[in-house]
Amino acid sequence: MWQHKSHYFPSFTSRYHVTRLVYYEVHDDMEHAIEKEKRLKFWRRAWKDALIDEMNPKWNDLYETL
Repeated sequence: MWQHKSHYFPSFTSRYHVTRLVYYEVHDDMEHAIEKEKRLKFWRRAWKDALIDEMNPKWNDLYETL
């Protein structure tokens, strides 16, 4: 997380100035986490926003809650 917040590496987060963690899921293993991430990439933006709104309606930075 620190690398993303500090833009340590040139990446999506540094290019688009993404600094807040507004959604996350906990999975039992990496395989399931990767499967879910791949599925979410095909979702429409409105669906993703609704998913975030359900967990974090104010879109607060959840980094400190980890």
